[in-house]
Amino acid sequence: MARIKGGLNAKKKHNRVLKLAKGYRGARSNQYRTAKQAVMRALTSAFAGRKQNKRDFRRLWIARINAACRMNDFTYSKLMHGLKVANIDINRKMLSEIAIADPEGFASLVDTAKKAIA
Repeated sequence: MARIKGGLNAKKKHNRVLKLAKGYRGARSNQYRTAKQAVMRALTSAFAGRKQNKRDFRRLWIARINAACRMNDFTYSKLMHGLKVANIDINRKMLSEIAIADPEGFASLVDTAKKAIA
């Protein structure tokens, strides 16, 4: 049986990695060995970055909600506790959107939370 050389598959693998490394500086974009290392590191960082992104957005929403609460003479933690006691199930993203787009509606939510706590 004839021997099959792996040149075509190796070339495909190399091209796949080099395509991912397109735009990197210096040897990282055109030498396979360094490009492979750079791409592996970049993909690891991208995974961590997607998790970090979620944390950053949650922090932003909480900061916005807290600022809107302070304008209504209330605190973020008391608002969240009051909403939980009042059985109002609304996530932080929507609360921050309400705080920005509809301040009167947010004020009514704050009043509801105050009544639920008292």
